Amino acid sequence: MTITGTTRVLAILGDPIAHARAPRLVNDALAARGDDAVMVPIQVAADGLARVVDGLRAMQSFAGGVVTMPHKEAIVALLDDVSAEARQVGACNTIRRTADGRLVGTMFDGEGFVAGLAASGHAVRGRRVFLCGAGGAAAAIAFAMGRHGATRLTLYNRTTARAAALADHVRAAWPALAVALGGPDPSGHDLVVNATALGMRPGDAALPCDVSGMTPGTLAADVVIRQPTAFLAAAAARGAVVVGGEPMLVAQIGLIVDFVLAG
Repeated sequence: MTITGTTRVLAILGDPIAHARAPRLVNDALAARGDDAVMVPIQVAADGLARVVDGLRAMQSFAGGVVTMPHKEAIVALLDDVSAEARQVGACNTIRRTADGRLVGTMFDGEGFVAGLAASGHAVRGRRVFLCGAGGAAAAIAFAMGRHGATRLTLYNRTTARAAALADHVRAAWPALAVALGGPDPSGHDLVVNATALGMRPGDAALPCDVSGMTPGTLAADVVIRQPTAFLAAAAARGAVVVGGEPMLVAQIGLIVDFVLAG
């Protein structure tokens, strides 16, 4: 890849960021398309996000990029506009700078998660889903479960109030989906999803739920790209079928590049 004076800059914003696969995957996609653009990682803590976003808005060569944990929810209030799906979810994972300097965002995590499972040979339709987390990625996945025909969704989060609020929003959007709050035991579910940040940092050993409640053949999926996570290792030890976070990201790459470079 040759960087020139006309190269458009894409970024991925997160903390931590060292584990990120998006720069490699996006840059491969950009090269294959022949786009004069490059993605770079930007590690920014929560207290610096607003200043970084203001700086990106002022950068005329900035095209947009990916937003990852823990900024998917916080960045919504810092943008000039968001898509209907991002507004419904309350989070976004992709942003674009328009020609007039406005920043707009959208959310592909839900569709990416379902497509990643499908690419790994697993469908959502008819599943009883146990979802750990209530943040941006979890919310996107929760709505996608209703959209793609899951029959039951149990939400578990350390902060119960956040899970309860998400449950109310999903019920309103998908009345046919049975939505409930649960404790840490995923017994009785055939798809268990970690949509928390546990596993992102080296040495993360805490588990998002009690894997002893999982039975052989249960499908365990993780949104965390860094592999293997403690959750998937423990699930595999219980006989679960495991899917890491990379298929979810890979499924979104074309959507992300198309959205960003449309500006």
